[in-house]
This record gives sequence, structure tokens and C-alpha cells, in this order.
Amino acid sequence: MVCVNVVMKFTHQPLKRTPVELVLDEDGSHIGPVPTDRVGNVCFDIPASSGKILVSGIEHYQGRLDGRIEINLWSLTETGHSSEGAVADQTSGSNAYPNMSTRCIMVNGREVITDSEGYLVDPSDWSEEFVRQQAASEGLQLNTEHWEVIRFQRHWYEINGRQASVRDMIKHFRKQWDEDRGSNHYLHQLFPQGGPQKQGNRLAGLLRTKGEH
Repeated sequence: MVCVNVVMKFTHQPLKRTPVELVLDEDGSHIGPVPTDRVGNVCFDIPASSGKILVSGIEHYQGRLDGRIEINLWSLTETGHSSEGAVADQTSGSNAYPNMSTRCIMVNGREVITDSEGYLVDPSDWSEEFVRQQAASEGLQLNTEHWEVIRFQRHWYEINGRQASVRDMIKHFRKQWDEDRGSNHYLHQLFPQGGPQKQGNRLAGLLRTKGEH
């Protein structure tokens, strides 16, 4: 079950009859829009997943969809944020390094340049479709857990200005999932080509970790 509560930031006044829509990462499907009730709530009877929340058609949240999620708005016309593109100023520009060989991957009808392993040369080229195309090229079939890790990695980088360590991921996902799935072994099962710090970072559009060149 996912319950979204939409309120005003300062007054905490609930926003009634406001359309809320979920977009699921795993298959790109849309659920809703469904209007909020008189206290600003709307609930969706779905299992825990990964995706985005749109309020009045504007993206205001991306990440794990489970339990109660608070969305605080200045106004209904407030500009949202897009989960596409570079996650922070630190990832803008070029990730090129000496003697780098490149390749192109077609994403939404245009060429996106990566290095030979699939790391984006320009992190602002990241998109959800890039994740799907790159994962397919690596023989990885994405599920909601892959998406939760990728969303977490991008959010962590945006907040901290560095990649999450495997220890950071274990600590987070043991709370989100359980002891078995929130383990180093399970995270490496999800991302068999180098684990979450290599394959996960590639798909998340982040930089190579130190020493990978």
C-alpha cells in the first residue's frame, strides 16, 4: 500500500481534490491520476515498488513507493523536479579520461556516448530509458529492486556529492528490505557485473569509482 499526503509547506493545509499519479519504474506503467480526499490523502493498493509521484502532472518525488509519503508544496503551480539528467552540479560536464574508447547507444532515437564499459561520458545524458537500454546491452533484466538501488544511488550522490559505498547501501536496504536482501551478497546478485558500485553506478549515470580507469 502506498499512501500519498499532499499539503502546503507553511500552513500544512491539505490540498483537496488534487490529482496524484504513480509512474512505476519496472514497466513504466501509470496508476491514476486519483484525486486526494478532504485531508489531502490518496492511497494506492499496490505492493512496494520503485517509481515517481506526479501531483497535478508535475513530478515531485522519485524513489521507493511504500507506506506513507509526504509531499509538501508551496503551491499547485510550483515547479517540480525531474529525475532525468545529472543529479547534481558535480556530475555535469565530461567524464572523459586519457585514452578512453567510446561507443554509442541509441536512447529515444538519439545517440548517447558512453565509454567502452557503458559509463556515460556526459552524466546529463542520463534518463530512465538509458537505464533500460544499457541494462539490456549488459543482459540484465531490471526489476523493482534494481530500480530502488539506482534511485538510491542517484539520491545519495545528489545529497552527499559522492557515490554510496556498499556499506551505505547495506545499511539502507537492510532497513528497507530485510537482513538477507540487504546484504553484500544479494546486492552483488542484483548487479553481477561488478556489483552495485560498478554496474549500479553505470546504470545510475554516475562517475567511475576511483581506480577503475
